[in-house]
Parts: sequence; structure tokens; C-alpha cells
Amino acid sequence: MGKKFDKTVKNNAVTYIMVIVAWLVMMALQQAGMLNSSTTGLLVPVCIYSIMAVSLNLTVGILGDLSLGQAGFMCVGAFASAFFTNLVQDSITFTPLRFTLAILIGALVAGVFGLLIGIPVLRLSGDYLAIVTLAFGEIIKNFLNILYVGKDSHGLHVSIKDTMSLGMEPDGVVIIKGAQGITGTSRDATFTIGIILLLISLFIVLRLVQSRDGRAIRSIRDNRIAAESIGINITKYKLLALTVSAAIAGMAGALYAHNYNSLAATSAKFGYNMSIMILVYVVLGGIGNIRGSVIAATLLYVLPEKLRFLQSYRMLIYAVVLIVVMLFSWSPKARDFRERYSLKRLIHKNTAKEAE
Repeated sequence: MGKKFDKTVKNNAVTYIMVIVAWLVMMALQQAGMLNSSTTGLLVPVCIYSIMAVSLNLTVGILGDLSLGQAGFMCVGAFASAFFTNLVQDSITFTPLRFTLAILIGALVAGVFGLLIGIPVLRLSGDYLAIVTLAFGEIIKNFLNILYVGKDSHGLHVSIKDTMSLGMEPDGVVIIKGAQGITGTSRDATFTIGIILLLISLFIVLRLVQSRDGRAIRSIRDNRIAAESIGINITKYKLLALTVSAAIAGMAGALYAHNYNSLAATSAKFGYNMSIMILVYVVLGGIGNIRGSVIAATLLYVLPEKLRFLQSYRMLIYAVVLIVVMLFSWSPKARDFRERYSLKRLIHKNTAKEAE
């Protein structure tokens, strides 16, 4: 038990150190002026999608349920946090405090939505669960496209028709403008804050996985009937995993909302393609492999952006890379090759030779 605990601690430490080293390297390159504007612009999005991959891996990899509503939870967190920032920006002028509260609001609202959605749908499994969660993401996106919210001296006004239906005073301000979304949000997101949120996400997920609750969640994934037969509350632990996953996605959404001046619930940003792309990061990084999710999200997000100079050929190259990575990750012969020539095995082999 002690050896297993030590191994777990070491693996977690490697994950944290990997993220911190990446931050140090990128900050050093940025300070030295070695990063161009396009590369600098990728730093915060890489953190966002790494957090999203970590959150989805909790549901898909640890719980074993296929959820395609992650973009919906991200959308909820993004709009909740951006709405809060625009609502209190005149009263809370201290930016770190306002941004911290906005992140907490985004995570809390997304977590509540995860809980509410989880209560009826977690009785489903497999394709049915995937379809329902996918529908949730589309419903949220379409609802936000018809939502109008304004503020004046009488408080908040809500409508699903147009801005004229809000009935505000002449000096009232419209915060959510239907399909136009929210504009004028302060760009408070930075690469350092993104790394901090990524480390927090990793800490929450890894601690949950290694806890008693995490063992119960994994037992449900491995054999639901056996887990239920020994008294594990299936609904409770499924709701726990989905709620935590949704809250982390909401935190990523808050970071996303504060990385741009405008926020709109478009299909390109929060549609089902985004949910599927996050799922691709999880699968290629290794289902249940939290560190792999971070690595896959980083590489697979940066690659298409860096191949833009190839224009029409960049997605072809991207598809080839996906196939190669998939084969290398899951092919039995590739696994044997990695195990045979792994660094740990080579070190052990050299140590044994020296001992002789």
C-alpha cells in the first residue's frame, strides 16, 4: 500500500512539475522577446482547453460515462462570469477580486447546471447519455442567443424578444444582447492565471480520483452491478463526478470569457463540434490519464493554428497526425515497443548490468 501511495504521489508531482516548467519556459521566452504575437495569443486558450480536457476526463475516463455536454457547461460558466463582471465593474474596481469572484460564479453556476442536468439523465448510459448531454449543450446555446438582460435604477430586466421589450429607463444598459452576446468584458485573463487554474483543476481531479469517493466512482465504471451490490450509491457518485466536471468546465469558461472583449454563443465556440473536439483530446491523451489530457490538448490545439500557413492542407496534416497518434497510443505492438524501450526499463536494465 505504501509503495502504491508513493508511486501515486510521484506521478502527481510529475504532472504538477510538468505544468510549472512549461509556464517557466514560456514566460522566459516571452520576457526574452522570442515569442511572436500569434504564439502569445495561444497561451491562454491552451490553458482553457487543457482544463476542459481534464474536466471531461473525470466523466469519461474515471466515471466511464460518455458526456458530450462539456461545451454547454463551458458556455454557462462563460456567460455567468462575464455577466457578473459587467454587472459589478463600477462597484468592484479592484480587478483581482472581481475576476476571482467571476471565476467562482462561473464555476458555481456551471456546477449547479451539472447537478440539475445530472439528476434526470444519469439514469441513462452509453449513447443515450451522450445524446441527452449533447442536446443540453445545444439548448443552452440557442437559449442564450434569444436572451436579453438589461440593468437600470430599478434593477434587472429580462426578455426573450428584443431589447425594446426590456422596458428600461433611457439610461439603462443592456448587458446580454441576444445573438450579439456580451460585449465590453474586461480582458483580465493571463497565461499565469490560466496556469494557476489548470493546477487547481489538476489538484481537484487528482485528489478526487485518489479519495474514497474516487475509488467508488471507479468501481461504478468497472462494474456497476457489483458496485451497487456492495452498497455504493450509484446516483450519488455519478452526480458528484458530473457536478465537479461541470464546475471545472465553468471555470474554464470564465477564463475564456475574460480573454476576449466580446462573447457570443456561436456554434463555432460552444457547439457540439467543440464538445467532440474536447473528447478527442481526452481519447488521444488516454482515457483516464489526466496528464495525457493536458499534453494532448496542448499539442492538438497548437498544431492546427501553427499549420495555418499551409491553408487547405493543414487539416489534412492534422487528420494524419490524429491517426498516427491514435495508432501509437492504442496499437498492441506500439504498446509493446514503448514498454520495451521505456526510460524506466532502460535505467533498470543498466542498473542490473552494473550490479553484475
